[in-house]
Amino acid sequence: VQFVESGGGLVQPGGSLRLSCAVSGFTFSTFAMTWSRQAPGKKREVIASISSDSIKKEYVGSVTDRFTISRDNAKNTVYLQMNSLKPEDTAVYYCNTSPVRSDWGQGTQVTVSS
Repeated sequence: VQFVESGGGLVQPGGSLRLSCAVSGFTFSTFAMTWSRQAPGKKREVIASISSDSIKKEYVGSVTDRFTISRDNAKNTVYLQMNSLKPEDTAVYYCNTSPVRSDWGQGTQVTVSS
């Protein structure tokens, strides 16, 4: 199983980023997927999830109405569109299945700072 996250970077408050996660090693289209993040000194937390058919999407309160999770089963890829970014969104972002597996990718760093 392999998760390869990309799309992170440095952005000013109020800016946007789109993260991508390419997945391999299992039948992507049959699994729900998640995005998690880990800020410095904090535990990793799941912030968004999407069902295998994209019908059901869930978010934690801190990102609701700002972040959008989506997926393309033909490309084995899950996305996270992040708008109205805040400094508290600074973290390493990871994708995984739902429920999460023990394997994790390297993550992609998102830094929100002026």
